[in-house]
Amino acid sequence: MALKTEHMVLNMGPQHPSTHGVLRLELELEGELIKNVIPHIGYLHRCFEKHAEAMTYPQVIPYTDRMDYLASMYNNFGYVVTVEKLLGIEVPERVQYIRVIMGELQRIASHMVALGTYGLDLGAFTPFLYLFRDREKILSLFEMTCGARLLYNYMWVGGLSHDIHPDFIRLTKEFVNYYKPNIKELNDLLTFNKIFIERTANIGVLPLDTAINYGITGPNLRGSGLKFDLRKDDPYSIYDRFDFDIPVGKGLMGTVGDCWDRYYVRVLEMEQSLRIIEQAIDQIPEGNVQSAIPKRIKPPKGTVYGRVENPRGELGYFIISDGSTSPFRVKVRAPSFVNLSVLGELCKGHLVSDVVAILGSIDIVLGEVDR
Repeated sequence: MALKTEHMVLNMGPQHPSTHGVLRLELELEGELIKNVIPHIGYLHRCFEKHAEAMTYPQVIPYTDRMDYLASMYNNFGYVVTVEKLLGIEVPERVQYIRVIMGELQRIASHMVALGTYGLDLGAFTPFLYLFRDREKILSLFEMTCGARLLYNYMWVGGLSHDIHPDFIRLTKEFVNYYKPNIKELNDLLTFNKIFIERTANIGVLPLDTAINYGITGPNLRGSGLKFDLRKDDPYSIYDRFDFDIPVGKGLMGTVGDCWDRYYVRVLEMEQSLRIIEQAIDQIPEGNVQSAIPKRIKPPKGTVYGRVENPRGELGYFIISDGSTSPFRVKVRAPSFVNLSVLGELCKGHLVSDVVAILGSIDIVLGEVDR
């Protein structure tokens, strides 16, 4: 006769450090095994979309910073590209190159937090310290450029708030040369660590068809084996001018799309971002970064959708213009929000301790989930 057991409901969060922000997970357990996971969101609601209706187009930019606050520069990037598409503005070459450099520096800085905190979640403290040490160098470059280290308001519609500092190119080259060997150090310390592999390989496997059906994008989709990146597949800005690869999951222990694959794709992406930065620095032209900024932004009536490849996937802005100086509606397609939806599927049949590994591998930011 089968033994009858009762399911237990356990709350993880919203104060739990491994939920990466104020996220409450409702775990349905049968003993130690996960039967279901229900994310409860809304603890960090920023009301971005409603705020945008009360602001002029340029005034919306600082609010974009506050969604994914670990990729603020890329939030700016996505919004200004979309508004420029609505206006039909041609942006100066120098602006395009600086935006790409800033965007890729931001991607590396964001992945540093993702990888460092992921190691911390699983008990590895030292990689966290090393990655945050190196991230400070990128934040110092941002601070030199626009005076801020987290929320930038740097990319403006038609241009930039400031040109780069005279020492920026030299210091960025120094950072690239400094950080390349440190990625190998990270791999030696964490990526190929036996305990780390046992905690992440064959855990939280995301099959490719499931990822597509859930609308997963970014490193989580590429970790499942699909080579899809908007910088290559739907190029925006000047990404079509650069030579770089799109890393995908290979399945270290035989299963593609597990936690280790999602982690390692981010490690490889940092290497590719360094390649892009090197090329952009070598090609950057002279010019005025504010020559195309409109005195008054009042687009014609219409709708527009712009999308960019931010560190967590496809970040999309859908804007409805009613012909006034403020958008009638701004809808954000936030990759963290979409990626979180698959958590329940990934956790079924695993242990409670694996929930921490699986959630960390998705790399969400709650400011973007709740918007």
